[in-house]
Amino acid sequence: MADPSTSPPLTRASVQEARELIRPFVHQTPVMTSSSLSALVSERITGGGGGGGKGGEGGTKKKRPKVRLWFKCENFQKVGAFKARGAFHAIERLKKEPGWWGEGGKWERGVVTHSSGNHAQALALAARANNIPAHIVMPSISAAPKIAATKGYGARVVFSGSTSVEREAVTAQVVRDTGARLVPPYDHPDIILGQGTLGLEFQEQVEGMMREGGAYGFGGGGRKGKKKRNKGLDVILAPCGGGGMLSGVALSCADTGILVFGTEPSFQGADDAKRAYQSPEGARIPAVSSLTIADGLRTPVGAHPWSVIYERRLVAGFYSVTDAQIRRALRLVYERMKIVVEPSAAVPLAVALYDGEFGEWLEREVGGDDEEEGDGEGEGLDVGIVFSGGNVSLEALGKLFAEEEEEEEGS
Repeated sequence: MADPSTSPPLTRASVQEARELIRPFVHQTPVMTSSSLSALVSERITGGGGGGGKGGEGGTKKKRPKVRLWFKCENFQKVGAFKARGAFHAIERLKKEPGWWGEGGKWERGVVTHSSGNHAQALALAARANNIPAHIVMPSISAAPKIAATKGYGARVVFSGSTSVEREAVTAQVVRDTGARLVPPYDHPDIILGQGTLGLEFQEQVEGMMREGGAYGFGGGGRKGKKKRNKGLDVILAPCGGGGMLSGVALSCADTGILVFGTEPSFQGADDAKRAYQSPEGARIPAVSSLTIADGLRTPVGAHPWSVIYERRLVAGFYSVTDAQIRRALRLVYERMKIVVEPSAAVPLAVALYDGEFGEWLEREVGGDDEEEGDGEGEGLDVGIVFSGGNVSLEALGKLFAEEEEEEEGS
């Protein structure tokens, strides 16, 4: 990997530069809305969903706030996940390094990484696009479609144990054996800046949709007692595993007034970032061992992301949800939005729907019945949800939902 000291500074301007660098290689993914899911979240606020009548449809119009959800669909990104952004940015940065290219215009020793699947596929694709060999270390329990897709991009797959310690040990051995350059999945400034480009797109797309009349009929309201400078998002909820995407999104929102929250699964201590963030010392937790269904979020947050998330306080806080809540949110996405997302991608929506602490935060920020505020049209919050990926097999989905039904029957 490129020496972090040679990377651009971790700023919003650097995210903008990264966007231009990777523009030819990645998709601008769509932003979608859902009135029914927005209504479900709005019902958490004292006084109901707002807009008039039950669920916000029909009846007498009332001056009640409402939560409007906007979904950034990185499940439609190349390789089916946001990871393509960081991988292409890392490769493009490496190509600018003096002496990078060997004889014949090729880096013979290749690149290497460790990943449960999405970064694996992303680096394999970026390497193939540049005629660079790729060695990918994957846990043996990785989803079969992710393994197959990684091999399909021409990468050599080397299997390891499921913990970050086991992955990193095998990766170090591959480096010794091949001389390949490490492209880590999240803990590097070049990765962070690449992932952050989705945040810039998200902001611009929602602002544009609001200018055109808004998917919800009008454009933005704002947090209670705070007037919005521009129409657009008030909040973004993003998943957090290693923290590369979360910290990148936080950089993209710096000085915009948009609050960014991290979301995690709580199963078997997978909510390491939340626990560290809320601890008196604020010390990063370096290891996680969890088999949460949100397999993309089983890694501990990295040092470089933590410097943005905690030390610079560009992330406003963390929330976590159970695996059962993730399953429920996942089912709602399939039933209400008709799109394919993986369990990790459903974590932010699960927080919006079910986490008690986030529900309390919503009540404080938007309040209940407040006849003094607003005209009943632009009130409430515009909340961005990052759908981080859609790499999940039909067999895995069937098993997940079967387990959900068993839990309901046993409750």
